[in-house]
Amino acid sequence: MKFNKIFFGIWAVLFALFAYWQFNDPDPEIWVSIYVVAVIFCLLGVRGIFPKIPLTLVVILCLLGAIYFFPGGVGDWVSQEWAQKDLTMKTQQMEENRETFGLLIIAIALSPALWKAWKA
Repeated sequence: MKFNKIFFGIWAVLFALFAYWQFNDPDPEIWVSIYVVAVIFCLLGVRGIFPKIPLTLVVILCLLGAIYFFPGGVGDWVSQEWAQKDLTMKTQQMEENRETFGLLIIAIALSPALWKAWKA
């Protein structure tokens, strides 16, 4: 139980920060909402609550979104990020690549909660 509190507590804080950083995004209402949903499920995980159907839907939707946005040239994107030496968005492709990995991070972070929900 202590592991759940620490693991999901850390992710709740991280997703809250991710939501905050989305306010300067071209479409903040979408991405702030997505990260807030992740915060809510992490806070539920801290309390030991793992709602099976909603968690399943969120993880599947995040994975489908990541597949939809999946970048054609991840290597090119990483090279661009390293070359510019800052985190400002220069191209639409950079934004979509970041969103792809944000969705993957949510799916991965919520997977232990999903596993616990289906195990129970």
